[in-house]
Amino acid sequence: MHRFLLLICVGITTIGVAMFVAAPSSLAADKPNVLLISIDDLNDWVGCLGGHPQAITPNVDRLADMGTLFENAHCQSPVCNPSRASMMTGRYPHTTGIYFLSPDLKQAPALEGVKTMPEAFAANGYKTMAVGKLFHSGDKRFFQEYRRTGGFGPRPPAKLSQPHGHPLWDWGAFPESDEQMPDIVSAKWAAEQLNAKHDKPFFMGVGFYRPHVPMYVPQKWFDMHPREKIQLPLVREDDRDDLSQYAIDLTNLMHVSPTHQWVTEAGQLEHAVQSYLASVTFADHCVGMVLDALQSSEYADNTIVVLFSDHGFHLGEKQRWAKRSIWEDGARVPMVISAPGMRESVRTNQPAELIDIFPTLLDLAGLPPDAGQEGQSLVPLMKDPTQEWNHPAITSFGPGNFAIRTARYRFIQYLDGSRELYDHSTDPNEWTNLASNPEYAATIAKHAAFIPEKQSEVLPGESTGHNAYAAANENLEK
Repeated sequence: MHRFLLLICVGITTIGVAMFVAAPSSLAADKPNVLLISIDDLNDWVGCLGGHPQAITPNVDRLADMGTLFENAHCQSPVCNPSRASMMTGRYPHTTGIYFLSPDLKQAPALEGVKTMPEAFAANGYKTMAVGKLFHSGDKRFFQEYRRTGGFGPRPPAKLSQPHGHPLWDWGAFPESDEQMPDIVSAKWAAEQLNAKHDKPFFMGVGFYRPHVPMYVPQKWFDMHPREKIQLPLVREDDRDDLSQYAIDLTNLMHVSPTHQWVTEAGQLEHAVQSYLASVTFADHCVGMVLDALQSSEYADNTIVVLFSDHGFHLGEKQRWAKRSIWEDGARVPMVISAPGMRESVRTNQPAELIDIFPTLLDLAGLPPDAGQEGQSLVPLMKDPTQEWNHPAITSFGPGNFAIRTARYRFIQYLDGSRELYDHSTDPNEWTNLASNPEYAATIAKHAAFIPEKQSEVLPGESTGHNAYAAANENLEK
């Protein structure tokens, strides 16, 4: 497919909110169940996306064979909180003002009275339950039943590989057994629920923490990816020469991840990539536990399954690590939807967004739509993956910084007015910025027309994103 190594990590009104509360018992009758599976910080290193040659993800691949694989899916923000808040409400960050890790979605005035995805299903007679991480925080508030499992733990007494920096930024083989991993606890809990009797249709969320840092998993997962055989991401030393200083500042200043220079000079490059691959394989195993339980249950034929990641992840590309970029590596996510009565083994390269999941689930479940949502139902693409689709994916990282992704191009415009254009048919690594080429003026104008005119200001908060955005803007003013 495309890239060699980094291929796998969506004006608000309350119109339509009242639609979710009418006649819940009758609306819920004979409705399909919903199983929503989240994998934290999973980029496009999955087998079914033809990504990293050493990615081992048989269970994500299995689910793709059961439904529709959206090969060109993207988050609405390359950060956990705004991405999940956007997906769970059906509203863009530039509408809500939630661009970064804070504030919580309940603190956004634009979201007052708006039901989140599980709350909307509960209002329509569904039993809602979840385990692990679906929202950025406070999942218990949104589900009728919620099981907490331990978050990013366990962690060793001292960091293993990166001695300095943020406490979560580390990698290596730890702990000794799978049973100590919170994600295994989550998978087992989900399997138990799938083996239980439910007197209502259910909406179940299962959120896995790996491969999010710390990239700790037991040694056996590392053994599946020997360090001496690791193939590294393609990184060009001159990759950033055609970028504006603002683009570089926005994605590097005041970030908590290690620098690419440190990872390389410390001799940790192969080990860090190995750790990410091992963590992805472990997360895929957890997905398999849930899928096995579903397929052996009485709910196998009447359950919609959605699998997604909240954003992508850099492992050296553009000479940087982690998320918080609106390049392909930061925005592209795996997304699969399988539903009763829909086609299997479908692939589409039409752009899709995480913000589309909510209206798609309402459509598939036969529930009333929310007129205030800004995404699209993807059911038409599930039925005909090649049909005309004039809905590009829109990703932002603070006001003024937007990426517009269509089937062929990624267009980026920054707050300082600088631009980037990449042709993915010839440049899947996004190495050549075409924005200054006059031959692409019409293409740029077409994509720029999708940048929203109305953009909410950043809501107050303390986070890495707030700091990075402020630092880049301060440099711009100097």
